[in-house]
Amino acid sequence: MISFVRGPVAALSLAQAVIDVNGVGMLVHATPKTLGNLRLGEEATLTTAMIVREDSMTLFGFADDSEREVFDILLTVSGIGPRLALAILSVLEPESIRVGVDSGDGKIFTKVPGVGPKVAGRIVLELKGKLKPTGVVTAAAPATADAMEWKDQVVAAMTSLGWNERDALKAIDAAVSAEPELAEGGNVAAVLRATLRGLGQDNSRAKAGR
Repeated sequence: MISFVRGPVAALSLAQAVIDVNGVGMLVHATPKTLGNLRLGEEATLTTAMIVREDSMTLFGFADDSEREVFDILLTVSGIGPRLALAILSVLEPESIRVGVDSGDGKIFTKVPGVGPKVAGRIVLELKGKLKPTGVVTAAAPATADAMEWKDQVVAAMTSLGWNERDALKAIDAAVSAEPELAEGGNVAAVLRATLRGLGQDNSRAKAGR
């Protein structure tokens, strides 16, 4: 088990980073916020969780042990895999997840695409007593890019989370149309969060209309 990686950042995008660990490039998937705190060429340390499947080994990275703990505990919920757990952490802060579980507020989880009322209820039910608020709220990372790059970076992040490029572009355009200042600021992490929130709201409305 690889519990952390440390070394210069050899490659960086909104969805993943490559950390040069003694000459070996370790590909690490992480949330946009976690990756937004990294700088190309500078040394970084990420706590990690390795998910081993029959045909793959995937490394997920986190800003600290607390974020990894929330990820690990989310994986204990029936029907939640690592990609969905990472998507939840991409939309919601770890402390918001803790507060939602502790207060029984399953609705907060329906903001995440792929999490409907049933899954949200299951998260609250199965994690009750396992996640407690800590009172610690972390600041958002800037993660900015120029006008020619931000959309490509958001698309790359969304495809890494499971959406196809066509749906990702459509959702991004809808989010930016609703909040034009997102594109002007070039904050790719903010655009991604707004896009994922929009997809989650659309999903909830679709289910309610059935």
